[in-house]
Amino acid sequence: MLTAVGKGKKSKARKLPKTKCCVSKSKCGRCPLRMLKEGSLPAGYTVKKRVLVSAENGKKVSKKDLQKAA
Repeated sequence: MLTAVGKGKKSKARKLPKTKCCVSKSKCGRCPLRMLKEGSLPAGYTVKKRVLVSAENGKKVSKKDLQKAA
């Protein structure tokens, strides 16, 4: 009998939000507004005027900052 070695569950990649809402009628999967409503936005971030901002100081977030948080 052959057995598979090293087969485990693959971790699901977490979707990061966009830095700015694209204002589409049907919200896309990475929309910061939709993620805020669902509660799946990363900790320490919020949305103001359709733009993803840092919750501490209210400044805009860059893609580089967002990837560090994930």
